[in-house]
Amino acid sequence: MCVAAVCAKAQKVLDVDNQLDQHKFTFNDVAVLEDRTGKLNFADVTGKALVFKNNQSLYPSNNVNASTYWMRVRVRFDEALESNTRLIEFFDQTTDEVTAYLPDTNGTYKEVKSGANMGFSNRLFHHKNFEFLLKNATKGEHVYYFKVRSHNLVNIIMVYRTVGYFVRYALNEYLGYGLFYGMILIFCFHNLLMFIAVRRKHYLFYVFYVISVGLYEMSADGIAFQYLWPDMPVINHYGYGVALYLISFFALVFSKELLQVKYRAPLFNKLINWVIVLRSVYFLYCLMFAKGLFVYKFVEVIPLSVCFAAGIYIYGKGFQPARFFVLAYSILFVGFIIKALTALKLLTFLPSAVSYYSLSGCFVMEMVLLSFAIGDQVRLFKKEKEAADNEAMRQMKLNAELKDSINRELELQVAIRTKEVVEKSEKLQLQKEVIERQNRQLLTVNRQLELQAEEISRMNVLLEKDNVELKTSIERVTESRALSAELNFEEFSAKYPDQETCFGFLSSLKWKDGYSCTRCENTSYCGGRLPHSRRCTKCSYEESAIHNTIFENNRIPINKAFYITYLMYITNGTISSHQLSEKLQIRQSTCWTYAMRIKKVMQEKKRSKLKGDQQGWSTLVV
Repeated sequence: MCVAAVCAKAQKVLDVDNQLDQHKFTFNDVAVLEDRTGKLNFADVTGKALVFKNNQSLYPSNNVNASTYWMRVRVRFDEALESNTRLIEFFDQTTDEVTAYLPDTNGTYKEVKSGANMGFSNRLFHHKNFEFLLKNATKGEHVYYFKVRSHNLVNIIMVYRTVGYFVRYALNEYLGYGLFYGMILIFCFHNLLMFIAVRRKHYLFYVFYVISVGLYEMSADGIAFQYLWPDMPVINHYGYGVALYLISFFALVFSKELLQVKYRAPLFNKLINWVIVLRSVYFLYCLMFAKGLFVYKFVEVIPLSVCFAAGIYIYGKGFQPARFFVLAYSILFVGFIIKALTALKLLTFLPSAVSYYSLSGCFVMEMVLLSFAIGDQVRLFKKEKEAADNEAMRQMKLNAELKDSINRELELQVAIRTKEVVEKSEKLQLQKEVIERQNRQLLTVNRQLELQAEEISRMNVLLEKDNVELKTSIERVTESRALSAELNFEEFSAKYPDQETCFGFLSSLKWKDGYSCTRCENTSYCGGRLPHSRRCTKCSYEESAIHNTIFENNRIPINKAFYITYLMYITNGTISSHQLSEKLQIRQSTCWTYAMRIKKVMQEKKRSKLKGDQQGWSTLVV
C-alpha cells in the first residue's frame, strides 16, 4: 500500500487552463501497468492491489505484443471549462484496440472503444487517429485510463488538445497528405504517358513502384483505412505488408530495367533475381501462415540495399544515369535510418513532425531523383541516336563521294577509249585509201586477167562462206560436246583452262538477265576487285561471280569443280566419288561432298527438264 502511494504521488499531473491548446504526455506524465494475461478488467486496474509504474522513456511502448497495457494520466483543470471542447488523441494508427475509461460528472467512468480493428464509421471523428472527447471538464483533478492492445510494436503517443486546435492541425495535416498523394498521382500520370509514347518498360515499372509507395504511406498513415477499406478493418493487418512487398518487387525490377543490369552487371542481375524469389516466398508465407511477420519491416533493407549496391557498381563502370539513382537511394536510406532510430527512441531531440514525416519526404525526393535518372537515360539514348545518325550521314556522304569518283573515272576512261577508237578509225581510213590506190594500179596492170580474177574472186567468196560455216559448226560441236558429251579432263580444260575463263562463264550465266544488287536492288555497277565481280554503285556492295552459285565456298580449283559438275550431269549422278577422285586426283571425301551437293541440285531440277535445255550441265550452276 505504501509503494502504491509513493508511485501515485510520483506521477506528474497535467495542469490545464483555458490557454493550453496542446500537450504531449511523455515520461512520468504517464503511468503504465502491463497485463500479461490480458484478463484484467477496469475494476481490477483501479483497485489498490495493482501498482502502476511511471513511464521512464519518452513514450511508452507495448514491448510484449501478447500483453495488454493500461495507461493512466492525470489532468487538473484550474477552472471549469466548456464541455466537449477538449480531447485526448492517440497518434499511432496501427494500434489494434484502444479502450478509454473517461470520468463523467457523476463520478463514474464511461467506456469508449476505438482502434484499427473496428470499422472506421465507429470513430468519434472521421480522422485517421483515435480521439476521445473529454465531456467532463469541471474544475479539479481527473484521472483517465486507457487499455491498449496491438500485435505490432507501437509507441503509445497520447496528446491533450482542444477541439479547435485539433481541427486546425487536422486540416493542415490532410492538406499535406493531399499534396503528397497528388505528387504521386502526377508522377504516375506523367510516366504512364511516357510509357505509352516510347514503350519503354522502366516507365511502367516506375509507375507501379510509385503506386506501391503511395499505398504503403496510406496504410501507415491510416488514410487507406479511411478511404479505401473503411468497413474492412481486417485488411489493416495486411495492407502495409502487401505494399512493402510491392515496393521491394517493383524497386528491383525497375532497377534492373533502368540500369540495364542484365548487360552491365550480370552477377547483380542473378542476385536481384534470387532476392525477388526469396522475398516473394517470404511474402507468401506471411500472407498465408504468419501475418504477424509483416511487422518485421527491416527485411526491406535487403532488396533496397541490393538495388543501391547495383547502382553504385554500375555508376562506377561509367553509366552516367546511375548517378541520380545512387543519390535517390542514398536519400531513401537516410529516411529509413531516421525512421528506425525514431522507433528505437534515439532521436528524441528531433521535432516530432520531422521524425514522423521524414520517410515520406525522402520518398518524395527519391521519386524526383528517379525521374531525373529516367530523363538522364533518355537524354543519353537521344545523344547516342544523334551520334548514330551523324555517322550514317557521314557514311552516306562518303558513298556519294565514292560514287562521284567512280563516275568521273568511268567518264575519263570512256573519253580515252573514244579517242583511241577515233585514232584507229583514221588509221584504217588511210590504209583504205592506200589499198584503193594499189588496187587501181593492179587493175591497170592486170586488166588482161580481169575475167579470171573475177572468177577466182567469186570462188574465194564461196570458199570463205564455207569456211565460216565449217568453223561455226566446229565450235557448235565442241560446245555441244562440252555440254552434253563426255570429255576427258584435258579436253574439258581446253574449253575452261583457268579461273579467269570459269569466272567469265559464271558471270555470263549469273547476270544473263541483267545485274541487280542483292542488298539494295540497284542495277548500276562497276568492276570489283575479283575477276568478273561486280560492285554496286549505290551501296558499294561487291558480289563475286561464284556468290549464290553451286561453287560458293569452293575449296578446289574452279575448273575441277566445273568438271565434277559436268561429269555428274552427263552420268545423271551415277558416277561414284572414287571415279571422280581417280579422274581429278582429288581426295575421295572431297569428291563425295561435291557430288552430294550437285545431286541435291539435280533432284531439284528434274533430269528431263535439264535434257531439254540447250545449256546442258550449266543449268546446275545457278
